[in-house]
Amino acid sequence: MENLSASRSVTLRLKFPNKIGMLGKITSAVGKAGGDIDAIDIVNTEDGIIVRDLTFKTRDDEHLQHIEAALLKLKNVELLQRSDRTFLLHLGGKIEIKNRIPLKTRDDLSRAYTPGVARVCMAIYEDPSKAFTLTIKKNSVLIVSDGSAVLGLGNIGPEAAMPVMEGKAMLFKEFGGIDAYPICLKTQDTQEIIDTIERISPGFGGINLEDISSPRCFEIEAELKRRLKIPVFHDDQHGTAVVVLAALINAAKVVQKKLSELKVVVNGIGAAGVAISNILTESGVREIVGCDREGIIYSGRPTGMNTIKDQYAENTNSQRQKGCLEDALKNADVFIGVSGPGVLTRKAVKSMAADPIIFALANPTPEIMPEETTGIVRVMATGRSDYPNQINNVLAFPGIFRGVLDVRASQINAAMGLAAAHAIAAIIGEGERSEDYIIPGVFNRRVVKEVAQHVAKAAIQSGVARRDKKAGRGRVIE
Repeated sequence: MENLSASRSVTLRLKFPNKIGMLGKITSAVGKAGGDIDAIDIVNTEDGIIVRDLTFKTRDDEHLQHIEAALLKLKNVELLQRSDRTFLLHLGGKIEIKNRIPLKTRDDLSRAYTPGVARVCMAIYEDPSKAFTLTIKKNSVLIVSDGSAVLGLGNIGPEAAMPVMEGKAMLFKEFGGIDAYPICLKTQDTQEIIDTIERISPGFGGINLEDISSPRCFEIEAELKRRLKIPVFHDDQHGTAVVVLAALINAAKVVQKKLSELKVVVNGIGAAGVAISNILTESGVREIVGCDREGIIYSGRPTGMNTIKDQYAENTNSQRQKGCLEDALKNADVFIGVSGPGVLTRKAVKSMAADPIIFALANPTPEIMPEETTGIVRVMATGRSDYPNQINNVLAFPGIFRGVLDVRASQINAAMGLAAAHAIAAIIGEGERSEDYIIPGVFNRRVVKEVAQHVAKAAIQSGVARRDKKAGRGRVIE
């Protein structure tokens, strides 16, 4: 059963007699129906009648209907209006553009626009690198999606993907201080996406690809990296991988196992699954077995393969296991799910090695609910905010891009991803780490600072930085 969620918070406007005991009956009805009341507000009173707004959390639409039915069974209670607080939050969109400088006088206008702006244009024309200091390029990221693989919703198209991209832009600004611009393209043609992003890239310091389906996402990212001189980052792949590695570093310490000793089963070999497997391999994990809907992936499997899975098979499953997910999990130390709801059973978890680690990251419903693992799993993590150990990409991408922009890196490479993961893991000290605390909370403000510093350092050391950020303005190194 789903937990009560603030994302399902509803306000009902109720009209009823202003008599002692009526409010108690109403709140009792909500409580008995399983609602969690957040607020009760008076709208108005008149002639013995009172109108109140009742705000509470629910699980889903069916649960809301159940609560409403319970209220309407009460004598003289009338439902005037229903407001979904999540929809209200989205009215008019969630982001806006504001000027950084005042524009109040003729002098302001002459410097910000014509005629003064012409001199700035010519300075950039003569030295294009000055765009990093004289335009928004210095602190801007383009968020691009085609709406083909949105959250757990699938191929819902560009218009329906916009609320997610706006939310992503909010996270960039809130946590990284970065101005991010959401663009949803009305095409799912790989070449058109590549060409479009290349053409609109000059005004941005980095590109964040988002919610593009596999395997097209691999080709789009690879080709853009080849064409552009600014970082291109597919967050569904690399952001997820960075946070998973950070969590696994600490989880392995909790169960007192080395990364090199772990057998890891990754279920869901799409964008995230491939990237997770790659970063774990780079970190010293030796035994990884990937699974998809058709079972264990191995070289020469006759069905359900593609170019990406063929390459994956060559670099994983060294014991050449065959069979289903349950077969792969026998004596495995770690399960990482980036697949779908309910695919992992308690019985399969029981077949794993001692002190199993489960990262069930399917959203909103994980591969197995934490309640089902009680007593058999040592460390449990999900992608949800209502359970301990939330593996959330917001721990990675704001800090990664902050570090990238600070040193004007030309790309985000493997060394920078590893640096980010270790920075996130190190936030949790030796004395703090536990089964329920292997990853920092998303509102831990130390995370972005530490990640940015380590990513910037890795960029400089690996030779992709174009600015060595020291005190003050920094030193240009290109």
